Amino acid sequence: MNKYLLSLALLLSSSTLIPYPVVAQYSGLGKNSVDPTVLQRYAPKPLAPSVTQNIEQMLDVRSPGLGIVTPDGKRMFFTWSITGTVQVWRLDGAQQFPVQMTGGQDATRIASMTPDGKYLLLSRDRQGEENPGLYLQPTDGGQLEVIQHKPKVRTSLQYISDDSRTIYFSANDIAPDSFAIYRYDLQTKKKILIFAEKGIWSIADIWGDRQKFLFSKATGNIFSEYYEFDKKTQKLKPILGQNEQEEYTIQYSASPDEYLVLTPKFGEFRRLYRYKNSKFTPITPEIKADVSNFDIDYQRLRILYSINDGGYSRLKAIDTRTFQEITLPEFANADHVIAGITTRNGRYTSLGVETSTAPRLSYVYDWQTNKLTQWVLPSAPEIDTRQFVVAKLESYPARDGTPIPTFVYRPPQCQQAKAIPCPVVVNFHGGPEGQSIPGFNRFAQLFVQSGFIFVEPNVRGSNGYGKSWLNADNASDRTKVITDIEDAALYIRKNWQVNGKVPKIGIMGGSYGGYSALIGMSKFAGSYDAGVSVVGISNILTFLNNTAPYRRILRITEYGDPERDREALIALSPITYIDRIKSPLLIIQGANDPRVPVGEALQIQTLLENKKVPSQLVIFPDEGHGTGKRSNQVLEIGYALDFFSKHLKSE
Repeated sequence: MNKYLLSLALLLSSSTLIPYPVVAQYSGLGKNSVDPTVLQRYAPKPLAPSVTQNIEQMLDVRSPGLGIVTPDGKRMFFTWSITGTVQVWRLDGAQQFPVQMTGGQDATRIASMTPDGKYLLLSRDRQGEENPGLYLQPTDGGQLEVIQHKPKVRTSLQYISDDSRTIYFSANDIAPDSFAIYRYDLQTKKKILIFAEKGIWSIADIWGDRQKFLFSKATGNIFSEYYEFDKKTQKLKPILGQNEQEEYTIQYSASPDEYLVLTPKFGEFRRLYRYKNSKFTPITPEIKADVSNFDIDYQRLRILYSINDGGYSRLKAIDTRTFQEITLPEFANADHVIAGITTRNGRYTSLGVETSTAPRLSYVYDWQTNKLTQWVLPSAPEIDTRQFVVAKLESYPARDGTPIPTFVYRPPQCQQAKAIPCPVVVNFHGGPEGQSIPGFNRFAQLFVQSGFIFVEPNVRGSNGYGKSWLNADNASDRTKVITDIEDAALYIRKNWQVNGKVPKIGIMGGSYGGYSALIGMSKFAGSYDAGVSVVGISNILTFLNNTAPYRRILRITEYGDPERDREALIALSPITYIDRIKSPLLIIQGANDPRVPVGEALQIQTLLENKKVPSQLVIFPDEGHGTGKRSNQVLEIGYALDFFSKHLKSE
C-alpha cells in the first residue's frame, strides 16, 4: 500500500463521531507528489456520445474576452478558447475576421500592451499549475520571447513605463511565500531586483511615470496593507491598513497626495472614498449595495466603478475633477455591464454586456466621440439561446430565520403540473467569498436541459451582501453558519414536494463549493441523496499544511489558524464524519492543483473505498484547480450529469 492509500487508525461505529483520524497523512502538492500508478488508476475514462454530445454543443456557445484596444483604436487583442484552450487573438478592425496570435496546449492570456502599441505582454500557464510565466510578443504576431518562466514560481506583470521600454513584475522566486518586485529592461533583457522584503507584495498603482509607487501587501484573503515606496531610499511609508483587519483597495486619485479608497470600514457595504490628510470623504452614494470594484484611467480623467446589486452588475462613471457622475451608454435588460481595460491615453474603454439569454457582447467606447462600437461577435452554433431559462431570485430560511438568497433555474416542464417532483441539484459556489450571480450560465442550462431544477444559494460568507454577511463564516465562526448548507435541502424537501412525494436532491460545487458538497454528504448525511465534489477540501488541516505557501498565509484568515482553531477545523472537516457517508459520492480533482492538493481527494476516496461506500474518484493528470482544456471540461461536466442522472432520476 503506497502513501496515498491511507488506513484509519481508529474507526468507531456508524452511530458515533470519528475524532480526527490518525492516518498516514499525505504531503506535498502537484502531479509529482502522486505515484503515477495512482494517477493511472483514477484517470478519466471516455464517456458515451449520448452523454457528451449536448455538452460539446453547449461549450461551443461562448464569448471571447473583453479585450484591449491599441492606442489608435484600430486593433483589438482578446482571449478566446475556441481551440479548446485559452489563447490570444487579434482583430484588425471591428467585427473583422480574428487572427490567432498564440497556440498550443498551455493557457495564454493578455497581461497588458506597451503604450506604443508594438508589443503584448502575455501570461502563460502550464497544465493548470498556476505558476505562470511572463512573455513578450510583437502585436503583428510571431514567436514569444520569455521574460521569466520558472518552475513553481508565479511571475506577474505589474507595470509598463511610458517609454515602453521598462516593465515591473512580481515573482515568488526568492521564497515561495513571498513576492519580490523586479524591474526588467525590454531592450537589454536585464532584470534588477528592486524590492525583496518578506510578504505578498504587488504594485497597486504608480503616479506619473515611476515618480511614486503605491505598494500593496496582502495580509489575508481580503485584507491588505498599503505603502508608498521611495525608490531612492528603499523605504516604505505606511498609508493604510497597518495593524488592521480591514478590507481596502487603493489607487492614486487625480493628485499625488490624494487616494481613492474602496472599503466597507464605515458602513455595512463597500463605498468609494477620497482619502487625504488622514480624512475620508465619500464620493459614491450610500446605498444598500456594494461598490464591488473601481478603476481610474492612467490620465486620471475618469473613475469607473461597479455596483453589485444583489448579484447584478451596474456600471457607473465619475469625473475625477468634479466627482460628478458621467452619463454612460444604456443597455436595456442587461444583467451585467462590465468595464474592461482603458487605453493608456484614456480614449478607449472596452465594455462587456451580458444577459441571461445571450453570450456576452463586447464593445469599445470612444470617450472623445461618445461612440459605442461592437467589436467581437460571440458564437452560438445550433443553439437558440433565447430559449434559455432565466434565473429567478428566491430565498430559503436558515434555521435561525435568516433568509438565504438563492438563484433558481426551473425547467419549463418542472413548472407544470406533474405526478412526481423534478430532481434538484444544489450548486454551492467557491471562495468561500464568491457569489453565485444571474446572467448567461451554460453550466446551469445543461442541468436544466437534463431535467434538473438547478439551485445556487449564497450562504453566509458569500460576497455581495455586506461585510457582516461576508465575515459571518470566518475561522471558528463557520461552525455557526455551516448549517446553511443543510438548511437548503431541508427547505426543498419540505416545500417542493409534489403529491406528497419528496424530490431527490443532489449537492455539488467546486473549490469551497466542493468542500460544501463533501460537508453536506458527511456532517449532514441524509440531507442530500448524491454529491459531486470538484477540487474540494476533505480535511482543512491537511489542506492548510499542503496548499501553496503563499496561499496558506491568505487562507488562514478565512479558515482559521491550524493551532489556535484546531478543534473547530477538525469539527468542520468532512473527513471527520467519514463514518456517516452512505449516499453515492463523485470526487473530481486536478493533479496539478496548487490550491487544493490532489491528496485531499485521495485521502477521502481511500477511506470511502475501505468502507465500501459507493464512490468514484476522477483525477485529471493535466489540470489544476478545475478543468481548463475543453476536452476535459466535457468529461468533468459529463461525469457530473451522468452521475446525478443515475442517482437522482431512478424511482
